[in-house]
Amino acid sequence: MGKLLIVGTVAFDAIETPFGKTDKILGGAATFIGLAASQFKLDSGLISVVGGDFPQEYLQMLSERNIDISGVEVIKEGKTFFWSGKYDYNLNTRETLATDLNVLADFNPIVPENYIDCDFLMLGNLHPSVQMSVINQIPKRPKLVVLDTMNFWMDNTMDELMEVLPKIDVITINDEEARQLSGEYSLVKAAQKIHKMGPQYVVIKKGENGALLFNNGDVFFAPALPLEEIFDPTGAGDTFAGGFIGYLASTHDVSFENMKRAVIYGSNFASFCVERFGTERMIDLDQEEIQKRLGQFKQLTQFEIELTH
Repeated sequence: MGKLLIVGTVAFDAIETPFGKTDKILGGAATFIGLAASQFKLDSGLISVVGGDFPQEYLQMLSERNIDISGVEVIKEGKTFFWSGKYDYNLNTRETLATDLNVLADFNPIVPENYIDCDFLMLGNLHPSVQMSVINQIPKRPKLVVLDTMNFWMDNTMDELMEVLPKIDVITINDEEARQLSGEYSLVKAAQKIHKMGPQYVVIKKGENGALLFNNGDVFFAPALPLEEIFDPTGAGDTFAGGFIGYLASTHDVSFENMKRAVIYGSNFASFCVERFGTERMIDLDQEEIQKRLGQFKQLTQFEIELTH
């Protein structure tokens, strides 16, 4: 079983959807990734930063899930990163109401000594220079480096992002971001272009329409499970990434065949995440539910057919 290091935000979110709204609740990419990956009982650690306003009980909750929080810096006089957003009825488009970087504005990540030899590195959605700083602190390249990014960094820090991409193995982005990064509408062409930028594997998340995995001409598609109730898509992409890398780290197998299974695990976890606001569902999740829903994914995708030549 591999040692996993996760870099990303631990934050507050305030969310409004057609089904309700929340005040400040626990959010952040690293939180969602960590909660999903913790289902695999890994040796995992978080690198992030929070302010003095961040409740100790949240850090305790992460710690109780066997997530090492020694890399989470607490700046007593500072305020925690805060994001607020509002989703329209189809939940695919959202309006950002507030982004307060707070302590994240001057975040200088420091890799804890016991994770300098990590086997798996998950670079959550952050400024590319922060992602690069973490890569540079790890002397021996991990077995697998996965990076998540978004259109904001493509708009504002494209040069820095292009410097990070050759140093990673897998990029996870959504379809809109894949098109922006590559300049191609076709996702097949987009993946080909992104391969040339560095990543050997390209995972394109399509929300309620599933996820695609590309690897030099090979393609795999995982559907999203049709759900009765969807409350809040916030964090679903990060939860997907946590399930994806968590499964790979637990099996220590980074072959294309095993990545297919990892994509299914990621989709499975994301399907739980959207059922409640923020991290609520991921905190309550248990193995029995995970295995039951994996069975539903299997039924959804398995079929017998005879091919005639």
